[in-house]
Amino acid sequence: MKSSKIIEKIRSMSLEEKIGQLNQIQLEDTEQIREEIRKGRVGSIILADTATAGNDEQKRIDMNLLNELQQIAVEESTAGIPLIFGRDVIHGHHTVLPIPLAEAASFHTELIEKAYRAVAKEAASDGVHWTFSPMIDISRDPRWGRCIEGFGEDPYLTSEMGKAAIRGFQGEDYKNTESIAACAKHYLGYGAVEGGRDYGKTEISDYTLRNYYLRPFQAAVEADVATVMNSFSEISGQPVASSRYLLHDVLKEELGFNGFIISDWASIAKLVSHRVAKDEKEAAMLAAGAELDMDMVDRCYIEHLGELAAEGKVSEETIDKMVYRVIYIKERFGLFEHPYAERKQINYEEHLSFAKQCADESMVLLKNNGVLPIGQSEKIAVAGPFLYEKRSHLGSWAPDYDAGMLKSIQEAFLDCADKDRFIFPQLPYLWDDILLTLREVNTVVLALGESARVSGENNCLTNIDFPAEQLALIKKIKAMGKKLVGVMCFGRPIALGEAEPYFDAILYAWQSGSCAAQSIADIVCGNVNPSGKLPMTFPRTTGQIPLYYNYPSFFGNGMAYYGEGDNYWDCKSTPMYPFGYGLSYTKFEYSEVGCENNTLTLEELQNGEKFRVSVIVTNTGKYTGKETAQCYISDLVSSMTRPVKELKGFSKIFFNQGECREITFELGFEELGFYNGSGKFCVEPGEFDVFIGGDCTTDNKVKIAVVDEK
Repeated sequence: MKSSKIIEKIRSMSLEEKIGQLNQIQLEDTEQIREEIRKGRVGSIILADTATAGNDEQKRIDMNLLNELQQIAVEESTAGIPLIFGRDVIHGHHTVLPIPLAEAASFHTELIEKAYRAVAKEAASDGVHWTFSPMIDISRDPRWGRCIEGFGEDPYLTSEMGKAAIRGFQGEDYKNTESIAACAKHYLGYGAVEGGRDYGKTEISDYTLRNYYLRPFQAAVEADVATVMNSFSEISGQPVASSRYLLHDVLKEELGFNGFIISDWASIAKLVSHRVAKDEKEAAMLAAGAELDMDMVDRCYIEHLGELAAEGKVSEETIDKMVYRVIYIKERFGLFEHPYAERKQINYEEHLSFAKQCADESMVLLKNNGVLPIGQSEKIAVAGPFLYEKRSHLGSWAPDYDAGMLKSIQEAFLDCADKDRFIFPQLPYLWDDILLTLREVNTVVLALGESARVSGENNCLTNIDFPAEQLALIKKIKAMGKKLVGVMCFGRPIALGEAEPYFDAILYAWQSGSCAAQSIADIVCGNVNPSGKLPMTFPRTTGQIPLYYNYPSFFGNGMAYYGEGDNYWDCKSTPMYPFGYGLSYTKFEYSEVGCENNTLTLEELQNGEKFRVSVIVTNTGKYTGKETAQCYISDLVSSMTRPVKELKGFSKIFFNQGECREITFELGFEELGFYNGSGKFCVEPGEFDVFIGGDCTTDNKVKIAVVDEK
């Protein structure tokens, strides 16, 4: 039921004031902006200096200025509606968490929710009401720089991580001054851009859209996300910013989204570049017709909606509906009761502990020939281009980071109790200068990686193969007969096909935030047992892209695509490392999958009955550790081609040495269903294989059946 208070407020507003609520501007300290706010022509301010704020230096937030502008809006404008201040608080604020793709590798939603709650507190204390996060685009192409900003290739994992981030940002009490509004982006299909080119074209059938790309947004709506941001993309010929079908019919009507939609940076004006609008006035007409509620920075609405309303091309009823959604979110998040920012006491020590745990659980041990953890008495050389690096551990989108929290990998190793056994040879231009140093050790830890500047928005690559200059370095060291540990601080998945054989162990450390270096040192030294699992497939070479695990069956053997097929003459078909993969210092054994009842009727499923499948997992190794058991299904015969496997559940559990635990997953109508060719969500009678194991390649399975007794 709509709020009569908000409806009455809208009735009292002039058309210009209504349109003002749909206008988001950049922050500038000018008298012109003050006058615009005074006239009610501004509804929101984005605290960003540039469109590509993730990789550009940004001005720090001036709380005094924000409160001054808010006072003008609340006390000097006729409508008295507070501004909502938005900032790119993507994966941290002063304390920075791992990049979202790395967070997904933790498979630990409870931890992510707690960590994002800490992030929200820091941002709210600086005067931020609203963040443009989480990004829940499905991405299958690591050439796309923004793949680091999402949670990987799988709809279920992305949905669960997205919901955790939303709960963390928004909290249980939205009016709590430590809560900020979340924004699910980029709706829709942005991660499917062709060739990994940012802002590019996507070609997605409605069937694929609903079964892959829409699922995380459906989950975000169910988690009561406050706002949604449209993507820059056009999908099958229709730019999202002008698609009434996607924005109104699907998102608002079908999914029941009741917050407001914000355009991505100037994406309404970009309808002219798409050549579906002849000018910005027509672009405003198309976007308003699609009910895209708020216009980010390009001023198309504030300059043209009034004229369009006078001409009858956009109804005032449509404008009222859009304005209602904006005011509704402002009211829900307490801006009328608490419009002004107040500095809060922040427990940064606690927040750093969350960041450290996230980094610990996100790093993935890809390879280990018995080298890790490093023996306590062994002398070790630690070198490489990331030895002294700090800023790039944060990745993209960290405009407000506290530099005082950061340590280099060298500093983290020097903090170890047995620091005297580590040596740090410089890697000068003259290679022979360090030969004598390296001769003193048997094992070399190489800190490798990429700058934060080569990933993120509009930072795409044609080639994700291992960097040639770093490959030359590892070849030189390996030629000396040393054991080689690679610590890889990359944002995106890298094609390790040529480099992998040179390493005795590989720790994929990602860009893991404020505590990245400490987590690296702790894992290498054995103080932390790695437990991360890959949220995105690692190809052997760039030429395999796109490569993702949940591919449809074909020619009777769908895993020929991901398994031992013959797709290429010059490369194995298998990935370098599959989705869900990750080693531990200990070992885990899985029993056969069991099921309480292998058969249910379709009617029973529709009435809420579920299959209960379970395994017993045992820690058979020498260490305590965490294991993520993963549950996949395979629909064996259906009316449409279905994925070879689909993730439908995961459970991350701590095990003592020798401990065994039973892990159970429930599979009901939602888990077994899919959107058919008519766009209807259904479960079709038939058999399913249910797999439970440590990654997507597991063959540990049980068969279940759904029968139709009609």
